[in-house]
Amino acid sequence: MIFPRAVRSTSGRIPSSTRSSSGITRSSTVSARLPWAMISSDSGRSTSQTCATAVVIAAIVTGATVLLLPRPWIGIYWVFALLAIRDLDFEAALVIRELRRQDLDAARRMLGRIVGRDTAALEEAEVLRGTIETLAENLSDAIVAPLLYLAIGGPVAMAVYKAVNTLDSMVGYRNERYRQFGWASAMLDDVENWIPARLTALLVWVCAGILRYDLRRAIAVTLRDAHLQPSPNSGYPEAAVAGALGIRLGGLNYYQGVASRKPYIGDGHRPLDLTAYARTRLLLYGSSLLMVSLDAGVMR
Repeated sequence: MIFPRAVRSTSGRIPSSTRSSSGITRSSTVSARLPWAMISSDSGRSTSQTCATAVVIAAIVTGATVLLLPRPWIGIYWVFALLAIRDLDFEAALVIRELRRQDLDAARRMLGRIVGRDTAALEEAEVLRGTIETLAENLSDAIVAPLLYLAIGGPVAMAVYKAVNTLDSMVGYRNERYRQFGWASAMLDDVENWIPARLTALLVWVCAGILRYDLRRAIAVTLRDAHLQPSPNSGYPEAAVAGALGIRLGGLNYYQGVASRKPYIGDGHRPLDLTAYARTRLLLYGSSLLMVSLDAGVMR
């Protein structure tokens, strides 16, 4: 498979005062993005060329297979390869399985596979918060966004999106190793996820209404809290889920021992417990089904 369906959410990066974005990749809070103003012109050109090369390769490989290999099977393959609904649900379920076994240490280790924050000392409620935040954020990055680009430009557009998103997950960090390299994919990822993040919030609202969750609070919390997050995008699906379930997300996380506080999302009328996870899972699959239905209508 050319583009890994990694299950990690990128808002779980090395802490910084800048913003964050994600893929199905490590999830949590603030990212380590490098503003354009801090990039030299030479390194900026080199980084842009590298990112552009990866995107062009993704487009060429996918486009060539779509043209040369039998249809519709190659298209079905690419959709399967570039979506991560089952992977996301499977990895989150491993965390919940250990919590149900009352093995908190194992649950912390499982959570550490899908988030960037330190997990070794988390209490059960914080483990659940990390799991729900990952599901909410990656509902946009790993499901809604790829399906949106599939509807717009077929498997080629979907692959280009995933190429940028995967690059962002791998190198979009502000540390010494990636300082001069990851900024282009990070900025592109923010741009290409702007519409999908807001569409995801809308889908969660609709799903909340269908499931008779708290639709009014889902809308209110999204409008109130989403823009307060360090990321221009990840706050929207997280706020919609938090409002629909009446829970509170965000707060204090640690990254490599360094504290990083993210603004709270939601009001916390209900506890972060296994019921909240189960309801989040219904929102995940319900919103995904709505997005698939939209795609089917557009592509018919």
